[in-house]
Amino acid sequence: MTVLDSAPLDVLDAYRTCEFVTLGRDGAPAAWPTAVRRRPDGTLLLSTSLAFAQKALNIRRDGRVALLFSDPTGSGREEPPQIFVGGRAECPDEIMTGPRGAEDYWRMLFTRQPHSRSYLAPPMRLLMDWYYLRLLITVTPEQVVVRPQLPAAPGTPAPAGDLVGAAQIARYPTAVLAARDASGAPVAARTRVVPTPEGFSVTVPADCPAAPGPASLLVHRHDELLNHMHNALVRGELRESDTGWLLVPDKVVEPMGTGRASDALSVLRTTKRATDRYLARRGLARPRVRWPEFKALARDARRA
Repeated sequence: MTVLDSAPLDVLDAYRTCEFVTLGRDGAPAAWPTAVRRRPDGTLLLSTSLAFAQKALNIRRDGRVALLFSDPTGSGREEPPQIFVGGRAECPDEIMTGPRGAEDYWRMLFTRQPHSRSYLAPPMRLLMDWYYLRLLITVTPEQVVVRPQLPAAPGTPAPAGDLVGAAQIARYPTAVLAARDASGAPVAARTRVVPTPEGFSVTVPADCPAAPGPASLLVHRHDELLNHMHNALVRGELRESDTGWLLVPDKVVEPMGTGRASDALSVLRTTKRATDRYLARRGLARPRVRWPEFKALARDARRA
């Protein structure tokens, strides 16, 4: 028996992404959508490319993490329960240039995200090698909470208002709140967000022990094949008010751009620079991706 056995594992495995929360240098929680593979030993395997290594750097400072499985797009399930997992993560500073040791993870990605196979073609390799230079993250679950999906919201959405991040929040029916509990460990819950003059009003479930302090709201989307992605993080401070909880925003982060086609070139420049920076700080030359090994797994996924 493992901690995860208290969760509906078939549902957890069906989710295409989870919202993965780590703690920044200042202790602020940040959530990003991430693909997950459950291992037979009850741990969870995630990965991050060198271009988006902040999750790995956060984990090396503070291994407390949270995962929320709450967006069922592509899962084939109608209104599956949400699954919250709290635990501890490890991320060695070993750059993986091939799939060895994470073959099941890559088979899953190539199957669920068919367009990622195109990055293996020679014309794309020069632009997309950063995608295959990965750091592996292993999460050992310590807590599991199962929640029902949020019911459909009645009425019409609230107007966006003038708050920082209001335009991004208004494009989504719900968001994921990433906060901390009284011990400083990250927690997460999907919530509806209503802009007010003071901040974003959010509802925190009774089984989510959020405490006042630094927090963020993540909105993200993908289609059935993990394509056409967009994500935005609205950072700020979670406060208690007379009417409930408020997230007072101060910054918006959109690492993959706003979703416009014109953002693609900017994202490629950013990912290359971030990868070069990670390697330069460690005095490392750019590793060579083991393309044949990835291509073999992609062929397996295509046949499947």
